[in-house]
Amino acid sequence: MGAVPVAAVATFMGATEASAAAANINPSATRQTIRGFGAMAHAAWIGDLTAAQRDTAFGVGEGRLGFSMLRIPVGENQSDWSRDLATAKRAVELGATVFASPWNPPASMIETFTRGSQTNAKRLRYSSYAAYAQHLNDFTAYMRNNGVNLYSISVQNEPDYAYDWTWWTSAEMVRFLRENAGSISTRVMAPESFQYVKSMSDPILNDSAALANVDIIGAHLYGTSYSNFPYPLFKQKGAGKDLWMTEVYYPNSNANSGDAWPEALDVGEHIHHAMVDAEFQAYVWWYLRRSYGPMREDGQISKRGAMMTHFARFVRPGYVRIDATANPTSNVFVSAYRNDNTVVIVAVNKNTSSVSQQFTLSNTNASGSVSNWLTDGSRNVAPQSALTMSNGSLTVTLPARSVMTFVTSISGGTSSPSPTVTPTASPTPTTSPTTSPTPGGGTGPRVAYTMNTWNSGFTSSISITNTGTSTINGWTLVFTLPSGQAITSGWNATYSPSSGQVSARNVSYNGTIAPGATVDIGFQGTHTGNTAEPTAFTLNGIPCTVA
Repeated sequence: MGAVPVAAVATFMGATEASAAAANINPSATRQTIRGFGAMAHAAWIGDLTAAQRDTAFGVGEGRLGFSMLRIPVGENQSDWSRDLATAKRAVELGATVFASPWNPPASMIETFTRGSQTNAKRLRYSSYAAYAQHLNDFTAYMRNNGVNLYSISVQNEPDYAYDWTWWTSAEMVRFLRENAGSISTRVMAPESFQYVKSMSDPILNDSAALANVDIIGAHLYGTSYSNFPYPLFKQKGAGKDLWMTEVYYPNSNANSGDAWPEALDVGEHIHHAMVDAEFQAYVWWYLRRSYGPMREDGQISKRGAMMTHFARFVRPGYVRIDATANPTSNVFVSAYRNDNTVVIVAVNKNTSSVSQQFTLSNTNASGSVSNWLTDGSRNVAPQSALTMSNGSLTVTLPARSVMTFVTSISGGTSSPSPTVTPTASPTPTTSPTTSPTPGGGTGPRVAYTMNTWNSGFTSSISITNTGTSTINGWTLVFTLPSGQAITSGWNATYSPSSGQVSARNVSYNGTIAPGATVDIGFQGTHTGNTAEPTAFTLNGIPCTVA
């Protein structure tokens, strides 16, 4: 018999059930913007995903992983570049962000040297740095020309654990970033240390010229203790840069351990610490399909995959983590996220008994339905009966050894838990319609603009509602950013230019807005102190009502 979630716990508490201190959630206290959750595909090593497996990986409906990120390799030979193309193209079609990491430069650019006891260690010749940057550009162009707009490309996978690939010292990495990375045509990631070794990334953060040419500090978490997850220097010097966790399997990859239970709960706790302690914006697993991975070799979601799904399907790109009591009682871990009025709470209970857990949302009297999903020993991301929040408070029984995700709205009413429109940080431009369709009937479209700011950065969420009586087929939203503001990345639309008067055009999956329907788009940007919001919007030339 499954545990019964309740709105008032007293009459349902069992003899073994423990009560926890309230988990206080502050929707106004925003932290990092989430880019997404995902995994690696590497067809040359483990074979490609099937068409059905691609849909399972990147779809957002029930029974899907909901991944919004895909990592692929940069082959050293151009003849290998097509191997991961089909999976990458389908990931993009389903709204995922694709990025790439190299293991080796082309053989002609490598020299061998002696490193300790390794007599055949490999490194990139300095005279080939410019050619290597062009190699990364060529791969980026190849993918773009074949329908995959890479969000970023890495300089090197695990340069400090390269017994079987190419070594880089931190000094070499800084030199390449300073002298050559500025010519790369997409965002640049470095250093992807195998164990989040700060001595690899500190020199980048401490060198202004190198830092100017890198967009994402990437890290792997193999054997990294939770105490080493925080990165004070990044918080001090990384303004305007992203922080991604781009490879891990956890715990160790014993054969067929993807479904080991309750061991899989360790994955849920690991993601929690990666989001809350390290404040990563992305969490990317090693092989997507593997016996110890999120998808089994038969294409079914594993227990480890279910742990990732509790985050990936519901915490979409562009959501912002908000403050929450991270550890309200022993072995219970809570994190929370927000997108406009939608709040997502993920709770991991590693205790061997159920826990009565209260969640309180500060500064809100929200009441209404709470959608929720459960994974325990016998169920995987199973939808549960809706709960009810009253005056910003919800009390739930967390079953023993379980993970639950809760989705609610702080404006009252029910939010959509599984969006049919999947955000993407690197949308592929689509051709604008040859005619400019106008909203039919009634008043102009309605736009709601929500802005969250910090230091020199911000995110903006925009809702576009068709208030007319006819369907809009193809749309362009035009607005002017205040002076000093610039867009660095966006989702659910293509944005051009990055400052001044901006045109946001629909992408392939959201060009149609039915009467009464709403499309959500958004972007991240930088500012120089001016955090004013745009005051006027037009949709296909029609002035909008600003909510």
